[in-house]
Amino acid sequence: MKQAIANAWNRFWKEEDGLGTLEILLIVAVLIIIAIAFRKWIMKWLKALFESADTEITDQSGSIKTDAGSLSPKSP
Repeated sequence: MKQAIANAWNRFWKEEDGLGTLEILLIVAVLIIIAIAFRKWIMKWLKALFESADTEITDQSGSIKTDAGSLSPKSP
């Protein structure tokens, strides 16, 4: 009985199936921990990024409308 348990344990320990999954789970766990630790900084950065993009889009929307009017075909 003891020998069977020892053999099963050795087979389990030497088996390498699933190691890729374990490594991916560890990487995901570390990324989640980092995201939680720096969440306030990340949220400030994302807010500034989206505000900058919104300002850029708002500034460009006027020129897009004027370009569209000058490029559209004239009606007869």
